[in-house]
Amino acid sequence: MSYFGALDIGASALTAQRLRMDTISQNIANANTTRTEDGTPYRRRLVVFEETSQGIPFSQYLSASSRERYLAKGVKVSRIVEDASPLRRVYDPGHPDADQEGYVEMPNVDVVTEMVNMISATRAYEANVTAINTTKSMAMKAIEIGR
Repeated sequence: MSYFGALDIGASALTAQRLRMDTISQNIANANTTRTEDGTPYRRRLVVFEETSQGIPFSQYLSASSRERYLAKGVKVSRIVEDASPLRRVYDPGHPDADQEGYVEMPNVDVVTEMVNMISATRAYEANVTAINTTKSMAMKAIEIGR
């Protein structure tokens, strides 16, 4: 793998983890939203990752062997799905969205779980930044050897 391949992999991971952090932030922000545009309580969203192959455009390949050598793998967000777990029912008869029995359907967002996921996404983001910086450092050392 080339230096650029390692940088491409790190960059794809940074993009994916940033979207994951944005989705987690949206979940936390809507932890008490009982009515969305479609009239139902907010449902927690989850990011689904999948492996992707990124490569140099075909026009830049010199031969079939160089094509495989410079093909880099990475990660991308394949989709964002709604969590199908049941909504919480909370007794609050004064709430405008309460039913006849006084219960309100609340979002299926657990703020503690979301914070743990946010820490995980932040650590993964930091690890990828470290990998990119290490790759840049290795490239700079290789240039110094050539002097």
